[in-house]
Amino acid sequence: MLPDWLSALRQGLRAGHAAVLVSVARTQGSAPRDAGTTMLVDATCCADTIGGGHLEFEAIREARAMLGCTSPVPRILRYNLGARLGQCCGGVVWLLFEQIPASDAPAWEARWAPIEAGNALERRLDAGASASSWALGAARQTRARLEGEASAWRFEQTLVAEDFPVYLFGAGHVARALVRQMLPLGAAITWVDTRDDGFDGQADLDGLHRLAPGRLRTQLTDTPEAEVAQAPAGSFFIIMTHSHALDFSLCEAVFRRRDFAYFGLIGSDTKRASFEGRLKARGLPPERLGELTCPIGIPGIPGKAPAEIALAVGAELMQVRYAHQLLKQAGQASRPHNTLLPE
Repeated sequence: MLPDWLSALRQGLRAGHAAVLVSVARTQGSAPRDAGTTMLVDATCCADTIGGGHLEFEAIREARAMLGCTSPVPRILRYNLGARLGQCCGGVVWLLFEQIPASDAPAWEARWAPIEAGNALERRLDAGASASSWALGAARQTRARLEGEASAWRFEQTLVAEDFPVYLFGAGHVARALVRQMLPLGAAITWVDTRDDGFDGQADLDGLHRLAPGRLRTQLTDTPEAEVAQAPAGSFFIIMTHSHALDFSLCEAVFRRRDFAYFGLIGSDTKRASFEGRLKARGLPPERLGELTCPIGIPGIPGKAPAEIALAVGAELMQVRYAHQLLKQAGQASRPHNTLLPE
């Protein structure tokens, strides 16, 4: 998933509008967003958020003042959230402000296709430079770093479209609620059903597609097991079809793989026990049964309305996703920050 500010920048430049990128360059202590978070500010609107509250209010004011300047130099401002802004976070945030003029549209047009194809976008900006240098790369991890001292700092940022492939089987009420829940959270959803009328309701589908253009694919098929086989490694599988027989067949298909991030089946403890017995009878090693999540959803939300179930399941998916991201980051060496930063 690429951030909304990139899409907004694309639309704005094509319309001939300048904008200002406001990036969290570094944080210290408690802060509303992490380093690398970026929002786009133009004369009339904003895309994405650096955390809201007084900090964002001040950042928007600063960005719009920069829009009124001719060829402004990028700059970093330090915000003490407690002493200066009265926010309860109490930490410190360094914000980088950089104007992207409308004249940069051709350079950005050349970048869109490679970015959409999966290339990383790498940014570097040195103190006193008139603009960031942007390059395409092969990095697989989003990161941001500010180092140096007040008069000689460097900011580096890498943006990567991080994969979040979700394969959802069944197009009932809970599934529709879950699609609405997950699309704004970056999921790329392949939504599969076997019934000819499974995706009836074109207006509803159109609305879902508008939530996240390009990240929802619906598939009517007589062989949903083939979708399991074709899914990329690291996929999230969620099974909630209209048929227990189909659910079981899909469970067998998922268990033929060993490279998924999540495997959930809607149902009760009784349904799980029944499926476990049948799976073991068909030769599944008992130690693999723990790979199946059933019932699904985080504990503590007992409601059975579709939106309530979707909320609990969506939270569980995000827990698993963040756990996988932390595991990836754990093995990466980290250089200490230079503490001499712009005041």
